Amino acid sequence: MIGRVIKSTGSWYIVQVAEQVISARLKGKFKQDELKLTNPIAVGDWVKLEREANQETAVISEILPRENYVIRKSTRKQHFSHIIASNLDQAILVITMKKPRTSLGFIDRFLVSAESFRIPALLVVNKMDQLEGEDEAEWLQDIHEIYEPLGYPVIEVSALKETGLKEKFLSLIQGKSSLISGHSGVGKSTLLNALVPEARQETKEISGFSAKGVHTTTFAELFTLPEGGDLIDTPGIKEFGILDVEDNELSHYFPEMRKYLGQCKYNNCTHINEPGCVVLKKLEQGFIHPYRYQSYVNILHEEDSHR
Repeated sequence: MIGRVIKSTGSWYIVQVAEQVISARLKGKFKQDELKLTNPIAVGDWVKLEREANQETAVISEILPRENYVIRKSTRKQHFSHIIASNLDQAILVITMKKPRTSLGFIDRFLVSAESFRIPALLVVNKMDQLEGEDEAEWLQDIHEIYEPLGYPVIEVSALKETGLKEKFLSLIQGKSSLISGHSGVGKSTLLNALVPEARQETKEISGFSAKGVHTTTFAELFTLPEGGDLIDTPGIKEFGILDVEDNELSHYFPEMRKYLGQCKYNNCTHINEPGCVVLKKLEQGFIHPYRYQSYVNILHEEDSHR
């Protein structure tokens, strides 16, 4: 049988096989293309599985090749990584102005990760019903002005009031497999419940489960949209750790810098203080947003400090 992993709870995986949902476990160890992973199988993976004799459960015998995946550094094991989800059409980051405020640096780390795996990304501004005052209006304007020219759509919604969902958001996710991520508290669960009515019960089940002392916060889960397509819900992520990227490669994942690659005086230019750097010249001329350039520098220094 071939199915898609829709949930992982540690040693067991919930796999969707046609109309059936089957609990399955791993058979042996899987080689992971030199990646040191905390999770050999991720939500979104397509797998081959076989029924266990006289059991309703199954054994996973093979992971089919992944089209792509989003990965972050493991929070528990040094030098290990954790695949958040695989086989994605796009990555969605839910952001909020307050409670919590999503920093531009966090947004940029997420977008760099998506770019590095060639996954299109979009931003969903939630809690629009709570937006008030000039400062907050300016923040929203900044989000539009910084990210939309780079090809990242910015959608404004209120999951609580269910505004902007059907008219703006639904058309962008129908028929696609989308990762949905963001800080804890940005309203992902509320958004998910509004789009997938059956998700409500799942959320209750999980909270009841965790009340018994089972650690569920690190598990992603795939929900099928009634209109077609699916959303892979991920735990709230405090820091989106970018995997090791060479200094002269990081700019490849910033679209506004990528267009000038190969034009600098030096092939291995890091766009910090090298003479003849076209990126620095374009920054001075206003073609690259200073916030984005600052994020680039921060990520570069952060990667250097980990080496």
